Amino acid sequence: MNIHKSAEDYLEMILMLRENKGYARSIDIANGLAVSKPSVSFAMKKLRENGYILMDEENHITLTEKGQEIAQRMYERHRALTVFLVQLGVDEAIAREDACKIEHDISPETFEAIRRSIQHMM
Repeated sequence: MNIHKSAEDYLEMILMLRENKGYARSIDIANGLAVSKPSVSFAMKKLRENGYILMDEENHITLTEKGQEIAQRMYERHRALTVFLVQLGVDEAIAREDACKIEHDISPETFEAIRRSIQHMM
């Protein structure tokens, strides 16, 4: 599945907003990602056209099965990488920021090795 890093970030943010607030709106996504409302509008249009999201009459955004799969994968990576970095002694705020950068580029094999090592550390 070939998707841009920014699209992965949008999908992950939608998932996080829905988990925390019960809904996701464009303004919430803009605030969460610190991007402009026009950027979010453009991204939502592309994500909708590519079958990753749906929008209802109240402009609440939901993930399709395809979008949910990507969002969950990115969110799982983000959480695991954050834990891993914190356990290495990295400040939590820095660990979260670095996890955002790493989560997109790390290979599945390396991520699995990190996940296994986290389980052994606990």
